[in-house]
Amino acid sequence: MSKVCVFFGEGYEEIEALTVVDLLRRVNVDTDMVSITGEKSVTGSHGIAVGMDKLLSEVDFDAVDMIVLPGGMPGTKNLEACEMLMEQVDAFVAADKPVCAICAAPSILGHRGHLEGKKATSYPSFEEHLTGATVLREPAVRDGNIITGRGMGGAVEFGLAIVEYFKGTEAKEKLAEAIVY
Repeated sequence: MSKVCVFFGEGYEEIEALTVVDLLRRVNVDTDMVSITGEKSVTGSHGIAVGMDKLLSEVDFDAVDMIVLPGGMPGTKNLEACEMLMEQVDAFVAADKPVCAICAAPSILGHRGHLEGKKATSYPSFEEHLTGATVLREPAVRDGNIITGRGMGGAVEFGLAIVEYFKGTEAKEKLAEAIVY
């Protein structure tokens, strides 16, 4: 079974993070919500506190198949400031393991040089941070093992792209129909 970790820093965008978790769990992809704060509850950018499954220190990255970085402010900055997480993002990209980021969070991948020569999308005001990428203005973009999303309005499309990565096009379409997307 595949294992996905969605990482939460204070100020994450609630819909972007929770939509991914919800969609993956609907298709039985083992998905953990992981706090980078050291606390079991993390508050989003709109004041919604959510209980986490794990703390960053509890994650066995050797057993993780995909990293997901939600956007939001200051959530994105908090994720990028987390050295332990950034080491894992770098290691995943180097190993050609999937890393996904939505809204402001693709800027993290741009800052770290992981979008060089790739197609990507992000929230409009963060496009300049997608260093080396061909910027597309689509809800979700997959280029190899990197999936990026434009923003909250594209959270379902972003989540479905991740579902398709693990379960294929038929499963993605079946789920889209089931959620009336």
